[in-house]
Amino acid sequence: VGSVLASYGWYMLLAVVAVYLLVQKVSRSLAARPSGRHGAAEAAEEPDVVVRRQEALAAARLRMQEELNAQAERYKEKQRQLEEERRRQKIAMWESMQEGKSYKGNLKLNQQEVESGASASAVPKSKPNKKPLRGGGYNPLSGEGGGTCSWRPGRRGPSAGG
Repeated sequence: VGSVLASYGWYMLLAVVAVYLLVQKVSRSLAARPSGRHGAAEAAEEPDVVVRRQEALAAARLRMQEELNAQAERYKEKQRQLEEERRRQKIAMWESMQEGKSYKGNLKLNQQEVESGASASAVPKSKPNKKPLRGGGYNPLSGEGGGTCSWRPGRRGPSAGG
């Protein structure tokens, strides 16, 4: 025993001091903690609180999902209406082209009808007679009747900028 104490004495003394300090620290932390009875009561109530919280969270998610579904349904309905309107316009454009009329003017007329709310008198108004912009004898290829505007090519040769 004496030889072991002589060889490892200091190591044993340091180990005992370390264990003593560790025990002191643990006992202080246990004394500072609130009593164990309150911790047990909180642990018993905690599952109920957790369950209520999870149910509330599930209900909130369900409400949000229902709102999202309603918004998606409204959007789909709006897109269906727009697609139906586009289809009607294409049909009207095709019919006007078959009749030999301008489809752009008919398209504008249809848009005005939609905006005004399907008026009872859908008869297109005739345009007043307008005078033509140029005389009947105007021909741009002949060079006659074009007024004072005429184009002439520039001089040939190197540029005079250098």
